[in-house]
Amino acid sequence: MLSPFSPVHRSRPVALVADERRTGFVAPYAAVEARLGTHDLAGRVVAGFRGPGGVLLEAWYDGGRRLAGLDVTDGTGRTTHHRSRRHGRPDTPPDGLAATLTGRQLTVLTLADDTWTPRAKVDLADRVPTTDPAFLAGLGADTAWLPRESHERTPVTAVRAGTFGQLGLRDVGFVTHADGTPYERDGRLLVTATHAGPGFFDTAHTGVWGFDPDTFALEHRADLYVHRGGRVLGDHAVHLVRDGDRWLLASSTWGDFDHTSMGITLSTSTADLLAGEHVLDAVPLALPVGDLPTPCVGTWDPHLAVVDGHWHVSFVAARKFFDFYPALARAREPGRLDGWELLGAASDRRGTEGAMLARFDGTWRVLASDGRDNPKPLRGRFPVFDLAMTEVGSLDAPYPTNIPWPSLVERDGRWLLLTFDGTPYGGGVAGYGTHGDVLVLRTEGRP
Repeated sequence: MLSPFSPVHRSRPVALVADERRTGFVAPYAAVEARLGTHDLAGRVVAGFRGPGGVLLEAWYDGGRRLAGLDVTDGTGRTTHHRSRRHGRPDTPPDGLAATLTGRQLTVLTLADDTWTPRAKVDLADRVPTTDPAFLAGLGADTAWLPRESHERTPVTAVRAGTFGQLGLRDVGFVTHADGTPYERDGRLLVTATHAGPGFFDTAHTGVWGFDPDTFALEHRADLYVHRGGRVLGDHAVHLVRDGDRWLLASSTWGDFDHTSMGITLSTSTADLLAGEHVLDAVPLALPVGDLPTPCVGTWDPHLAVVDGHWHVSFVAARKFFDFYPALARAREPGRLDGWELLGAASDRRGTEGAMLARFDGTWRVLASDGRDNPKPLRGRFPVFDLAMTEVGSLDAPYPTNIPWPSLVERDGRWLLLTFDGTPYGGGVAGYGTHGDVLVLRTEGRP
């Protein structure tokens, strides 16, 4: 196996606004920030979005009441008001106010000590068609100042609006060629990551980042969204592969997860997916779930590679939500991405995901991450399997919180393990889904 790994770097790139704009949104992931020049607010600051048909999505902070909340006006003209009794009042007057639209969730956040804290959120499903491309085409960011007295000057000193960035990064994986080698551009390795939103999985989306293997610096390059069922969604937990003159994006359908089903889709494109924003049409990847040793309610975490001329895909299969294990399938015919046959499944696991195909000294293996919900001997470790999904060893590496992916790359005789942890961001309103920190581990030399 490989030499022991040691932690060498930790980072947390937080940004509410990624690419600045007021209009021209192609996906329901947007943010607007208003920075405040005073804590003495004699009125209400509003930040939010205007949509077609009179839709208003407004986040506000009232200086007199020292309270933050949300107002939603839908296409029928109905307005509702939303705030958190527990979290809606900041401990101190804020330095900024923000509204974020992430999937179908609208959130109000306040800024203090350079940290954004969600103060209230509301699910817009069944009221506002946030995932409809026609609605998005008419969406615009806006701010307002509503003083108690007309002579009161606005406290807003700066406004930024644009696509939503991230509260944390997780599901970090290297972009690869079809043969599994890492894809590089301008001296940087490319990685995909799930951009954590201020809520559960449907508030997240996929981004592409440049990674410097020497300094470990990350630089945001692109955002990838999926179009399926007539909607634009933030599907994530992906693998991006360069196959000849085209890109393949295998995605997990977390963008509209409803606790009843999950699946894996495949998108193809000849555009430059390493820069800008892209909405990709997706089709289901018909995996051989009927051949698994257990019932299967969902699949996720795809990873693709061509082995001996045949496409292989590792993935996670769930008996139920959330009880899951890794599996591996192969396409029967060379060069095709269908006709999958099951090669193996590690069904002795109950909380293992992040399965990835990797090659050590010319031998193909499947790496995975054994979470702490597994049976005791199989907890908190990075197992290594052969292509029949029989365990043949494990990585000698510290195991962070959550279920971190084991993304490996060899550079100058050392192996780097790029992963993440479960560190949350922003307090109690957001709940689970705001993780994590990006971690880099490294071996000292060749095994």
